[in-house]
Amino acid sequence: MSILTQHVQPLRPLQQPQHRHRARSRRAVAVSTPVKPMHITPQLPPAQLKTSPQNDPSLRSTWPQRAWVATGCTTVLISLTEATADSNLWAESLLAGLVGYVFADLGSGVYHWAIDNYGDATTPVFGSQIEAFQGHHRWPWTITKRQFANNLHSLAKVITFSVLPLDVLVRDPVAHGFIGVCSLCIMFSQQFHAWAHGTRSRLPPVVVALQELGLLVSRSQHADHHRAPYNNNYCIVSGVWNTFLDQHKVFAALELVLFFKSGVRPRSWTEPNSDWLEQSETSSPL
Repeated sequence: MSILTQHVQPLRPLQQPQHRHRARSRRAVAVSTPVKPMHITPQLPPAQLKTSPQNDPSLRSTWPQRAWVATGCTTVLISLTEATADSNLWAESLLAGLVGYVFADLGSGVYHWAIDNYGDATTPVFGSQIEAFQGHHRWPWTITKRQFANNLHSLAKVITFSVLPLDVLVRDPVAHGFIGVCSLCIMFSQQFHAWAHGTRSRLPPVVVALQELGLLVSRSQHADHHRAPYNNNYCIVSGVWNTFLDQHKVFAALELVLFFKSGVRPRSWTEPNSDWLEQSETSSPL
């Protein structure tokens, strides 16, 4: 019987697939390397991160802002106290206060018209106010999210520096009737403005009543200011001057005078562009 010789290939050691070897190495490294604890921040939708007031400290009141508002209120209160110092002149002081209230509405309209149409963020002294009011047309709803002192502190500074010397120098109750009411309305005009952007259901009933009586600028009246051509209803205390100023084209006449004198065109002459058009909360940069 013949024996067939078989040539058997020598056995080779089995090799692990290379990718499995790398995976095992990574696991080994992961086990041997100490893992640092991660701080996990709750994730919010991008739109919520942009629009939530809690994520935008610029809308919150600071202690210096609260101090300025308190100081402004104090100077106004001193003036109003002086207005009632002589009981024999209460009627004259009351009438002077009414004039101050009406004058404050006119002043708010003139100032609002000026910074809406002229200058920019680089304008000396008024640059920040101009930037805020012109940007307000793009994101008007943000004013309703500003905290109280944050909204009023700029005007409170102006009132403090202008009314405090009058508190010291003037002793006429009738004059203080005008000064006290006018300065009060000017300082709080931004709050009246914020209420004009609020919804009826979220406003205090007394505010809604004052708006409907025409004592504070109404929501419907101020809404017209935020519609094309954006050149009307500038007054933001009571709005009592808006009809007269718009019907008689007072601001349009002033714009022509300034244009012929200086060659400067107001923003309201420009076709509405992205600087004027309102953006929704989800598209705001806040």
